[in-house]
Amino acid sequence: MDNKDQIDKDKLPQHLAIIMDGNGRWAKQKGLFRSMGHENGTKAVREIVEGSAEIGIPYLTLYAFSTENWNRPKMEVELLMKLLVSSLKKEIKTLQDNNIKLNAIGNLDALPKKAHRELLDVIAKTKNNERMTLTLALSYGSREEITKTIKEISLKVKNNLISPHDIDETVINNHLYTQNLPDVDLLIRTSGEQRISNFLLWQIAYAELYFTETLWPDYTKNHLFEAILNYQNRERRFGKTSEQLKQ
Repeated sequence: MDNKDQIDKDKLPQHLAIIMDGNGRWAKQKGLFRSMGHENGTKAVREIVEGSAEIGIPYLTLYAFSTENWNRPKMEVELLMKLLVSSLKKEIKTLQDNNIKLNAIGNLDALPKKAHRELLDVIAKTKNNERMTLTLALSYGSREEITKTIKEISLKVKNNLISPHDIDETVINNHLYTQNLPDVDLLIRTSGEQRISNFLLWQIAYAELYFTETLWPDYTKNHLFEAILNYQNRERRFGKTSEQLKQ
């Protein structure tokens, strides 16, 4: 029996988020240019998107480009943006064939015009798909998102549109980029790094964290299924005791 057959479909994470890390190291280990790592990373994206849809995960969010990534060498940033455009064009068929809806979060206005246009085009073409929502975090930083949210809510308070007493988690959630997504249940990071890197800090409050040494271009469906099985063997208490959960 392989990993996929052991998965309990009734205990799947509703929202899976992945920090895709290790493209550069993968290329370096093989004596290749970093660009080859990024290109091979797009193959892993297709593999994991298909694997997630196969087992029935409703929401998948991938950390594709952070606000900090703009500080990388200019040529690398340009390549990543070109890859984004070509991948979107190439993968539209996969998304449609698998009934997957594309979504994006982050400061999307910061993207180059061509990438932004292509992104909005694919989002529009897949908006009625219902099997799974694939969200790309692009030009995304959680601190920037929270700062934006505080400014928006403050402005509403100033204009008497909302009372400070009415500000609760729901109000905050409704102003985040992720307002249409549930909280994250499982966060995976590849390549052996064990940090969050400014990704969905509010949304992962009760997420299970899973770190793997595998570099992103080598990450396969089987690795994903292994992580899901590990998640299913954990007890999620949300602040309660084990005994309370059994009652």
